[in-house]
Amino acid sequence: MTMLYPKDYRGFLKADDWAVFADKAHETDQRKGIRRPPAEKPFPEATPLIELPAPDKPDLGEMPVRDAIAKRRSRRAFAPDALSLDELSFLLWATQGVRERRDVRDGVVTFRNVPSGGSLHSFETYLVVHAVEGLDAGLYRYLPLEHKLLPIDKEVSAEEVVEACRGQRFAGDCAVTFAWSTIPYRMEWRYTIVAHKVIALDAGHLCQNLYLAAESIGCGTCAIGAYDQAKMDALLGLDGEDEFTIYVAPVGKLT
Repeated sequence: MTMLYPKDYRGFLKADDWAVFADKAHETDQRKGIRRPPAEKPFPEATPLIELPAPDKPDLGEMPVRDAIAKRRSRRAFAPDALSLDELSFLLWATQGVRERRDVRDGVVTFRNVPSGGSLHSFETYLVVHAVEGLDAGLYRYLPLEHKLLPIDKEVSAEEVVEACRGQRFAGDCAVTFAWSTIPYRMEWRYTIVAHKVIALDAGHLCQNLYLAAESIGCGTCAIGAYDQAKMDALLGLDGEDEFTIYVAPVGKLT
């Protein structure tokens, strides 16, 4: 049996495959003329959506960037206070908010508040709400094109979140647990063999915005990469292949 060591996995971090991708003979679905995948997962038209407040309230996120960076740290203890719907709306806007939607020949391009390779934004945002004013506890998906919430008819408890996060209590002892999935094909459509490095880089941009936005409104978060993949995918109702969890981050008021 061949032993694998940490250094055997380092290739994923390198940029060696960009030379292959840059070769004009390398086929991609984009180069074949296939339409780009949707910028947002579809949902049944009859589904009642939840309106979110406009994220531009003057009393939200006004902390200077310098102060937010200086205060930023991973928080694993939260006050029992609920988040307001205004605060949740702001955090969603900061992490996946759409600045501009552009209809192009092969589909829809979105420009958002976080960078993404090719503006392809492979992520979907799921929320396990525990304590948010005006929302029932449960599972939701954020719709960035509409800036609305889609309730998901699925029972999810704080204890299930903790279990899926390998017993890390703070994952469920919070106001809301953010869980981001990736739909890899959104990135593979253009970047094929280098898509997965780009997705990993984009996830870092996404979560750092949550850290800074949370600090700016008196909240905190702690990114979680050590979760049980199968349990978290099942909890969110994902197939684990064409869409799967890539990052988790509980958010709550500071103690």
